[in-house]
Amino acid sequence: MARRITVPVLGAAVAILAFPGVASAHGTTGTGPTTASFFRSGVEHMLLGWDHLLFVAGVLILAADARRAAKLISVFALGHSATLILATLAGWRVDAALADAVIALSVVFVGAVGLRGRPRRWRWFAAAVLGFGLIHGLGLATRLQELGLPREGLLPRVLLFNLGVEVGQLVAIAVLVGIGLVGRRVTRWTARWEPISQIVLIAAGLVAVWLIAVSWVDQRNAGAAFAASDCRLGDRTELLWAAPAAAVPKPFYGPDETAPDDAFAYVLTEGYVVVVYSPRLSERHVERLRDFIGARDRIAAGAAPGQTQPLKAVTSYGTLTCPRFDLASLGYFVDRWASDPRSRPFQ
Repeated sequence: MARRITVPVLGAAVAILAFPGVASAHGTTGTGPTTASFFRSGVEHMLLGWDHLLFVAGVLILAADARRAAKLISVFALGHSATLILATLAGWRVDAALADAVIALSVVFVGAVGLRGRPRRWRWFAAAVLGFGLIHGLGLATRLQELGLPREGLLPRVLLFNLGVEVGQLVAIAVLVGIGLVGRRVTRWTARWEPISQIVLIAAGLVAVWLIAVSWVDQRNAGAAFAASDCRLGDRTELLWAAPAAAVPKPFYGPDETAPDDAFAYVLTEGYVVVVYSPRLSERHVERLRDFIGARDRIAAGAAPGQTQPLKAVTSYGTLTCPRFDLASLGYFVDRWASDPRSRPFQ
């Protein structure tokens, strides 16, 4: 088992170190209007959740034996299934960033245990795996509730989401083993690879913890700066424009151009931020806004005839209104929406 998993774990962990931006993205996507769509969202969470995958892979390397590995993964699944279901139904939430940091530390933990050698007694390690599973379930329940879950029919939706997570986990394990089998044929495996994989796991986990901490501090600072500004957040009250038609042809429309209202309405439903500004903005402010829009994804802007506020930004669920031109507050609003799972609608 360890020989089959070591090669793909090395590749995945090295990818996290080489592209640290990946480590800051947690694999939670939006859900669709149907109950069955929660199953697919659960599968996607598992397959996109690099932290979860590296922890599971590290456990597989340590277990070395297929039967022991199955028991440990079952314990982990029991832990995160229990807290996911109970916390979601009860409406319990934790700081999602803190939960992500603990899961990243779990990758460090399993790597450190591996460096010391396989446990002589597995009960304490199984208890630690259960504990990490419980914490992961709490974090997942928090993110799932951020999607805006209906109270009616909640239990079958949560159960299907959890089933999707378990199916995704089985698929991921099968893929890891398959890649490992191929990797053993194209690379010459030796026992020295295993401690190297543990070291890389530790490094990947520490990089992830650092990125999560930096992101958390940045968000707190940005939130404090926004609170001191004149801009205000509110629920989305605007119907905005007509029924959706097609994707927006370009992201920015100048004061003398006519913005395609139907296209803006369409991209709004697709998780975009739509910015509308006063046509009386100064040329300098228009250029700064153009640069701001051009440097970001999933955002579109155009002038709104008759609008008195310099800036207004709208998402599917909220509205930002600024009585003064304030790109810092607009950036906070855009970043906050980008981190919201509802900004990535289920396809």
